[in-house]
Amino acid sequence: MEEKSNAVELAVEITTAWLSNPNTRVAPEDVHTFLKNSHSALVGMIDPPVEAAPAAEEAPAEYQGAVSARKSLADPDIIISMIDGKPYKALRRHLATHGLTPDTYRERYGLKADYPMVAPNYSKRRAEVAKALGLGRKRVAPTEVAADEATASEAAAAPVSASAGKPKAKRSAKAAAKADA
Repeated sequence: MEEKSNAVELAVEITTAWLSNPNTRVAPEDVHTFLKNSHSALVGMIDPPVEAAPAAEEAPAEYQGAVSARKSLADPDIIISMIDGKPYKALRRHLATHGLTPDTYRERYGLKADYPMVAPNYSKRRAEVAKALGLGRKRVAPTEVAADEATASEAAAAPVSASAGKPKAKRSAKAAAKADA
């Protein structure tokens, strides 16, 4: 009981100090509201509600996105974060700074599994650069490379003849008979 009477005395002292500040201008009705709020805050600190604490721990935090999913994908050059509403070209690093993975981000804000983490135009530009650099092509097997090199070296080592520039013609049967006769 003493603690509650101390709470009343403390609330009165707080209200008196608040009103004695020359910068405080309030209507007379607001003084009662301030005193009542101060008292309830002090009582809450002395006797915290037992039922409210476990309920707050059990209930999962509902996250409200800064923007809607549709608005976050409205511009093809950027993707807007549901966390802070700021534009990004790619969200992966931004999510990591908040301790999230793309899957937990999608789960937290109720997004579909195919929700992109990169702005569409940025993704297209990266793909074009990768193709220009030759990334994504299939590698040539090492045995094929060795066979191609061997063929090239044999062609270079072949002796050069006088008729090298002319293709060899097959002799017809009549021409062979005349030459033998």
